[in-house]
Amino acid sequence: MKNKRNPIQIWLLCAAMLQAVTGAAQPVTKIAAGGAHSLFLKSDGSLWAMGYNRDGQLGDGTYNNTNQPEQIVASNVTAIAAGGFYNVLGPNEDSQSLFLKNNGSLWAMGSNGSGQLGDGTTSKTNQPEQIVASNVTAIATGRHHSLFLKSDGSLWAMGGNDYGQLGDGTYSTNAPYYYGTNRPEQIVASNVTKIATGTYHSLFLKSDGSLWVMGFNYSGQLGDGTYNNTNRPKQIVASNVTEIAAGEAHSLFLKSNGSLWAMGGNGYGALGDGTNNSTNRPEQIVASNVMAIAADYDDSLFLKSDGSLWAMGRNGYCQLGDGTYNNTYRPEQIVASGVTAIAAGFGHNLFLKRDGSLWGMGWNQWGQLGDGTYGGAYPYLTNRPEQILAAYNQISGQQLGGTNMQLSFVGIANANYALDRSSSLSPPNWIPQLTNAAGSFGALVFTNPPDATTNNFWRIRSVP
Repeated sequence: MKNKRNPIQIWLLCAAMLQAVTGAAQPVTKIAAGGAHSLFLKSDGSLWAMGYNRDGQLGDGTYNNTNQPEQIVASNVTAIAAGGFYNVLGPNEDSQSLFLKNNGSLWAMGSNGSGQLGDGTTSKTNQPEQIVASNVTAIATGRHHSLFLKSDGSLWAMGGNDYGQLGDGTYSTNAPYYYGTNRPEQIVASNVTKIATGTYHSLFLKSDGSLWVMGFNYSGQLGDGTYNNTNRPKQIVASNVTEIAAGEAHSLFLKSNGSLWAMGGNGYGALGDGTNNSTNRPEQIVASNVMAIAADYDDSLFLKSDGSLWAMGRNGYCQLGDGTYNNTYRPEQIVASGVTAIAAGFGHNLFLKRDGSLWGMGWNQWGQLGDGTYGGAYPYLTNRPEQILAAYNQISGQQLGGTNMQLSFVGIANANYALDRSSSLSPPNWIPQLTNAAGSFGALVFTNPPDATTNNFWRIRSVP
């Protein structure tokens, strides 16, 4: 699918190096990681996807995998969620994607065997489908179930309910998919502010800072002091909770003082308490300065207020990005500064830096990192953070000798750009010049450098 891009014009006054720049490419602003696929938003509201697509979770109208970011929606997307699970013993992944538009509408695509898309069927779709027309403010999706919030603070759910993860007071028995409802069902009438979905459990916060849970509790991931499932929302913490995240069998939350708390399965160290012992009560892991959390499978990520990225837990897919395949049972610093957002998937993790660049690490068999490869030979991994999309709005000039200089521009990877020159801007007479193609990181170096004595003005623009 050929994506049309808005023209980007970069004006360069070469006689005095780089004097003026107008126009800009679009940085990445939000990220989500699913079973074996990834989503991200750019600052222009466009939605992009890459990775495994057996169930149509990329939403591009095909069932073909892609190892390059592919634009799915051109504008107006405000929030994204990627869910699902991947069975490494065979191609048995169930994954779906949700997104919101700026009019509050909810859209979905992908796997739907348990009704998790909420469209009234159990049929998958490979194109975005509108589920709710307006007033949706937040979304989350797990393995077979999905949650969303409306602007009135009400909590809604759809999909699988075999362990009570929808919180409607029932347990589904309609094997093999165990869907509770394939239409959105209201669970809580008001005052819900944040939501998170694990594989088979759900968390939410209320406006008073209280933490509530429902669903599967075999490993103590609900944190209620038992190992019993519950099909009704149950309060775990009365106040001061600000952020939540749910993994396969563990849960994380932050308090208003910046402390990090964890509960549930810990066989690979996902709780970060220095042991491999599970716990069915919330346990403080870090005392302060934590600002964001993410969890999936058996690993956990968090950010500190200084922009550092930390990880703990399972590392068999190199998803921690520490250069090893070893699990860790204590928080380990992966990046020292500059990280602004994190997302955890099944065996792969993503993060953003302050400059709008997108990074990934871990499993890449299906192209879910979006680096243009399928991870090479088995086991298709990268064990260090890898830059997927470069920081945008970067232009540099290098003097080559005499009056010539080389211009380098970072734009959109594999996009088409044109370089034009003009000896005057009154009026301009733009003459096309030769360029090379943008590399996998969007880096573009022009093959015929400007001559400042004869060609004073240059522009870089994107072309279809």
